[in-house]
Amino acid sequence: MKTLLSVLLLVSVALMTAASPAQSPRAMKVDDLFQIRRIADPQISPDGKQVVFVVTTVNLEGNSTSSNLWLADVAHPETARQLTTTPKKDLNPRWSPDGKRILFQSTRSGSMQLWVIDLSGGEARQLTSISTEAATGVWAPNGKSIAFVSAIWPEYSHKPFAESDKLNKDRAEANEKNPDKAKVFDRLFFRHWDSYVENKRQHLFVISFDPAEGTAGEPKDVTPGDRDAYPTSMTFSVGDDFCFSPDSSHLIFTAVPVENEAWNTNHDLCRVPVTGGTPTWDALTKNGAADGAPAFSPDGKWLAWRAQAVPGSEADRWVAWIAPCEPSGKLTSEPRALTADLDRSVEGIHWTKTGADQLVVFSAEDGGVSKIFTVAADGKSPVRLTNPQAPVDSVSIGGLSISPSTGRFAVLASRLDSPPGVFVGEQTSEMGRLVPVGSFNKQLQSDIAWGKIESVTVPGAGGTPMQMWLVYPPGFDPAKKWPLAFLVHGGPQGAWMNSWSNRWNPQVWAAQGYVVALPNPRGSTGFGQKYTDEISGDWGGKCYEDLMKGLEWLETKPFVDRDRMFAAGASFGGYMMNWFQGQTDKFKTLVTHCGVYNFDSMYATTEEVWFDEWEHGGPPWVNRDSYEKYSPHRFAQNFKTPMLIIHNDLDFRVPVSEGLQLFTTLQRLGVPSKLINFPDEGHWVNKPANSKFWHDEIFAWLRNYCPPGAK
Repeated sequence: MKTLLSVLLLVSVALMTAASPAQSPRAMKVDDLFQIRRIADPQISPDGKQVVFVVTTVNLEGNSTSSNLWLADVAHPETARQLTTTPKKDLNPRWSPDGKRILFQSTRSGSMQLWVIDLSGGEARQLTSISTEAATGVWAPNGKSIAFVSAIWPEYSHKPFAESDKLNKDRAEANEKNPDKAKVFDRLFFRHWDSYVENKRQHLFVISFDPAEGTAGEPKDVTPGDRDAYPTSMTFSVGDDFCFSPDSSHLIFTAVPVENEAWNTNHDLCRVPVTGGTPTWDALTKNGAADGAPAFSPDGKWLAWRAQAVPGSEADRWVAWIAPCEPSGKLTSEPRALTADLDRSVEGIHWTKTGADQLVVFSAEDGGVSKIFTVAADGKSPVRLTNPQAPVDSVSIGGLSISPSTGRFAVLASRLDSPPGVFVGEQTSEMGRLVPVGSFNKQLQSDIAWGKIESVTVPGAGGTPMQMWLVYPPGFDPAKKWPLAFLVHGGPQGAWMNSWSNRWNPQVWAAQGYVVALPNPRGSTGFGQKYTDEISGDWGGKCYEDLMKGLEWLETKPFVDRDRMFAAGASFGGYMMNWFQGQTDKFKTLVTHCGVYNFDSMYATTEEVWFDEWEHGGPPWVNRDSYEKYSPHRFAQNFKTPMLIIHNDLDFRVPVSEGLQLFTTLQRLGVPSKLINFPDEGHWVNKPANSKFWHDEIFAWLRNYCPPGAK
């Protein structure tokens, strides 16, 4: 325990060293976002001696990205080497139990399939060629089976694989060739985020694997039927949402609700044999709210998972639970909560050993920073694996991977001024050792003058403290007047973290010549569940007051130019821009990205209906007042602030009609306004060329209405 406490503090030191060059030759450019190599998904080997991870490179001119696997020895992490080479995407690396192979998913053959590469040498080999693609591969503990996810038409799922796969392939090809593109639906959740589901279901498949030959058998659908065996919403997913039982005989997975999935959050852990053939799924959890993220202890005697307590609330606190189990994964007694006294939400769950004690290890947001926590299986109070003497704004740590037998681990760490990097730690001495893996962005980081980061806490509504990040422009002179960028995060149950973002990157905004404020008002996560819950039913209430209190505090600072302030935000942040439009004239201009404008139309067109019903206390015909009280469209008579609107055709979470209604209203009122529409993007702008255009258009708009730079 003491070792982990020490080494995690060193991550902050390493990141600050990388992000604080002796010379600062230039401010950050938008193009730098596409030059930075994007590091993700570190996975430490079973023996703790190696770590594999994903490195993504952006080709701005080609409007594409490519991802490859890299490998490093824990003893010599500075000598990381590229393991795979493809212009496509190699993702989701997972070590075989014996540590001799790495399983991954790749598009190198034209579709997403499972591949494997031997560490002893040779080329990667394709394991699957299923017409509906394969993703999220997971090894069985005995190394003789692999499970994966594939979205199929459920009516074919009970047939032998060769027949069902051909039926899926033929149907997809017929749909593509058919000049009639009509889509017909008879239930909700027919589209999600940016894609039409087309009545498909996410099923789990199992293939046998021969360790001697390195070959795989024919896939078998072990969750046939008209139900998803994998979370369709990212809200209920941590990435690895299923696993094999300790004896490799069963799969334990996160099952989507049996019915009414568009407004029902009752996800359960279920169990099926890897041989398939069971007409019903064995439900391990009976909770009326969401359960997920199963993980077995190293000795195979315990199952841990996370669960919410409030049905219908996607933002309820996630608590870690544990129960003893048989080798097949069947629970043998009632579960008990491990983190009931921790007022933070548990993310991914892992296990490790310290001496004779088995520990559950997880990450959680805590005060604007993502931290690592641990709790003993015997139920002792959770402990933050961050030195209490470390500053609150030191670093955000996630992407945890542990070698239970050795206690060695890999993490992904970042800050607002440092993109994610892999760090490896080992418990070979009293003080421990943690070092960065490779030096992927070191030169670029040293070329950039990073804006100073500061964490402040100001009184919000009713005097409740509100944490807020400030990012100052490079070369900041407090004796001068600077324009203010007031950015509101999405969610609303989310938070501005001291971590890197490739989309809304405060350093890029600061480099334009703005003081950037990143407030965490009511609804923000990582400040206690009560603080998070206080946004529901009150979007324009205490949260708005928190934001205005934060703005008032900023206005008292002599370096803030009160005549040059603007606000911007996406999703819920976009909603707040629309709310600002009718409630305040503090800002010279507003930038709204995919924000809610009309609560009635939002409810009737979004896909995850449970979200709106929880936030408003029911549908519009049940709780009419809630849909009217804080809906921005009802205050159109007050609109007068120039506004840039961005909304995308494939946004099914906050459909494009929200942005179109707002633009029509502003144009009819004669308010200076501009609409940018990306027909090929969803809730976010992900394609490199579109992202470049997005940034350039926003900053051009701001130069006109809120010029950057000091006076």
